[in-house]
Amino acid sequence: MRILAMAMITTAAVLTAVPARAQTYDPDYPVCLQVYGRGGGYISCRYTSIAQCALTASGRPAHGTANPYFAGAQIRSGSAYRGHRHVY
Repeated sequence: MRILAMAMITTAAVLTAVPARAQTYDPDYPVCLQVYGRGGGYISCRYTSIAQCALTASGRPAHGTANPYFAGAQIRSGSAYRGHRHVY
């Protein structure tokens, strides 16, 4: 009886599960456009500069932001990254 109950609960849980939303940030572009709306907004990461994104956002409830998942971003390594020299 317990096995039947557990099977029914498991089946109900699987059938009522909501699919996860896909990632909205495209790691190939450095700038994203965030659009606001009554029914919800969306994020579109298809811009190479803030100026390009600002032209698209002009006249709309939207703004451009830096893409936090931009894969092309490079961090300098070594002492040049620290910006100072060690003094002993």
